[in-house]
Amino acid sequence: MAHTRIRKFNTKDTYPEQNLDNDLCQVVVAKGTTVFVRGQIGQDLDTSKNVGVGDVEAQAEQAMHNINMLLSEAGSELAHITKITIYLIDPRYRETVYRVVGKWLKGVFPVSTGIVVSALARPEWLVEIDVTAVIPEDQA
Repeated sequence: MAHTRIRKFNTKDTYPEQNLDNDLCQVVVAKGTTVFVRGQIGQDLDTSKNVGVGDVEAQAEQAMHNINMLLSEAGSELAHITKITIYLIDPRYRETVYRVVGKWLKGVFPVSTGIVVSALARPEWLVEIDVTAVIPEDQA
């Protein structure tokens, strides 16, 4: 493979109630130094259990925890995030979610896009966050 793929999974295992069969992963480290992290939600990556059902702050915390862990597994870190995209199902969640993200990314200054969507892949998910980061040349 041209790229490193971390935490591979198939959607038939992740969404057993749906007729899906897609091979995906949580992180792709593109040949070189670019790291693409799959959208993270309020779900424990090791157990697949939902965290913070009905609590957007808890879901945002779990998503950022996941992003931190996945970047570490990829050889990067939060300080090397270049782009963040935040998907909300309700614009009233913006302040709460952005406070959580701001706490995790203090001093990082990534570019950011916020999007309000009608729904995420599961009805219990209130926020999804994806990032692009780099692995510094001296660490690659």
